[in-house]
Amino acid sequence: MMKLWGGRFTKSTDSFTDHFHSSISFDQRMYKEDITGSMAHVDMLGKQGVIPVEDAKLIHKTLLEILDDIENGKVVFDEKAEDIHMNVETILISRIGDVGKKLHTGRSRNDQVALDIRMYVKEQITDIRKLMLELIEALNNIAEANINTIMPGYTHLQRAQPVTLAHHVLAYCEMFKRDIERLDDTYKRTNVMPLGSGALAGTTYPLDRSMVADTLGFAAITLDSMDGVSDRDFCVELLSTLSIIMMHLSRFCEEIILWSSHEFKFVELDDAYSTGSSIMPQKKNPDMAELIRGKTGRVYGDLMGMLTVMKGLPLAYNKDMQEDKEGVFDAIDTIKMCVPVFTNMIKTAVFKTDNMYNAAKGGFTNATDAADWLVKHGVPFRDAHAILGQLVLYCINNNTSLEDLSLDEFKAISPVFDETVYDAISVEKCVQARNIVGGPSPEYIKTLIQKNKEYLAK
Repeated sequence: MMKLWGGRFTKSTDSFTDHFHSSISFDQRMYKEDITGSMAHVDMLGKQGVIPVEDAKLIHKTLLEILDDIENGKVVFDEKAEDIHMNVETILISRIGDVGKKLHTGRSRNDQVALDIRMYVKEQITDIRKLMLELIEALNNIAEANINTIMPGYTHLQRAQPVTLAHHVLAYCEMFKRDIERLDDTYKRTNVMPLGSGALAGTTYPLDRSMVADTLGFAAITLDSMDGVSDRDFCVELLSTLSIIMMHLSRFCEEIILWSSHEFKFVELDDAYSTGSSIMPQKKNPDMAELIRGKTGRVYGDLMGMLTVMKGLPLAYNKDMQEDKEGVFDAIDTIKMCVPVFTNMIKTAVFKTDNMYNAAKGGFTNATDAADWLVKHGVPFRDAHAILGQLVLYCINNNTSLEDLSLDEFKAISPVFDETVYDAISVEKCVQARNIVGGPSPEYIKTLIQKNKEYLAK
């Protein structure tokens, strides 16, 4: 077929070059954005008198028909037409002849593809945002049901201090809320309309760029045509944000994997989100969590690929930018699989609260509270820290715990101790005592859950 850009060429491109050069295999997913953008463009051309109004109306009508045919599976895209833009234009011309050739007046594929990818990213950010809100809601519900479920908190994967399951999962709510903020921030910089930039230097036609922006729901127009066609910062930002989301999911998945092991026994995953072994009949593997953890590296790769593509490009548009889409599409697809799977996995999980409670009572998680008790009774913190270190060592050597020590054993190391220390070092009191903002006390956790409900209701 004759290329729409082939006027200055004397022979056709090699068939393998057509395949190498074509992007229709992956950018066809932007057909709706491409056609919607073209309809806004042609309406503006008609209004501005750049082309006859009757021609603009015919083109608009035919584009709507093409859109309907694509969505009903009646269109087969042609690799030789290279990309979604040329495919749509070629189909248009085949249906209405020379009138269809007027559609591309006042624009280039450079600003056209910049428009399409921005429109696509805006829609995907909106979809991902909804998925993130559903995840936060699921975690907030788990927290509300486990305000008093005591478990050990960890540092260095060593038992540290008693917390609650609610406190733990709400920490991830905070992470995911920051992720939504990053999505919203990326949306702001994506929501700028580049059409009218032309190939790089604008156009001589009296285009009304603001009209097109308003029609397509953009908040602003790009202010420099060279930047308009070559800016992919919003793609980098999106991939960065998606990478951070995956990092947060991966961290939680790592904990779920540990918690579901025989060594922890903190959680039982639903059979719908587990798999078995091909040889070991007793196995129940947390494969969904492991896959999400693994797919995190895939999204990181998409980010690094985009940064690498963009790092050496001079202004303005370069064909290298064709490589922007597959990474963006892949990361979006990955996130839109992983977030719902994780949400459903965590919603259906059964937490073994007795095991969590017993674990919190072991590992000297109350040692800090015992040291704090000493401080409140006049002992300098460094001295209190040393005293508790001696007590812990004594317990280890005698295979016992702080709460099982007699008062005489306490007093043998520090005469300051009295019987009220036992009340201070119960895991329940350890949790309740931390009632400042950010702590695990039930009183504070209830306020945080309510704040999350208000956040979700916005």
